[in-house]
Amino acid sequence: MRFEDIRDTGHPLYGKALELYGLSFPFHEQRERPSQDRILSDREYHFSLVHEGGDFVALVLFWETGDFIYAEHLAVLPEKRGCGYGQRILECLGRRGKPLILEIDPPSDSISERRKSFYLRCGFHENPFHHIHPPYHEGFDGHELTVMTYPRTISAELYGTFFAYLRQRVMADAF
Repeated sequence: MRFEDIRDTGHPLYGKALELYGLSFPFHEQRERPSQDRILSDREYHFSLVHEGGDFVALVLFWETGDFIYAEHLAVLPEKRGCGYGQRILECLGRRGKPLILEIDPPSDSISERRKSFYLRCGFHENPFHHIHPPYHEGFDGHELTVMTYPRTISAELYGTFFAYLRQRVMADAF
């Protein structure tokens, strides 16, 4: 498995990656295209294509700081789902030796319950923080999400650091 960071919009797979992104997440959880294009040059941001045997199989969009990795979005091509790619991607990120943070919808239906179970099987832990993700679009409200972390829960101090980073850096240019 190989990660390839895209740093400009001229990459030949950028359009295909954005199609997967658009299919995999509801509109209110997607960054607007001009914002996505602008942040590609941010060195802490990784718009990473995941390749297996030369084939594009998945996309992981993450931010890496000195203190943690925030996996903002992870999507596997529909025809490749159920083949273990998601788990292997998370294992790769987890081997970087920093807490890995991601957010999921609070379990309220079978899909969101299965998603939570997947992350628990991958070694993630649910954190107790009341978490509202800032909006990706003007005129929208933030939405409640559950914070999951690997390899263990995080302290309130690290959560505060993460949330400040989310508001001030990740979402600074969302719209």
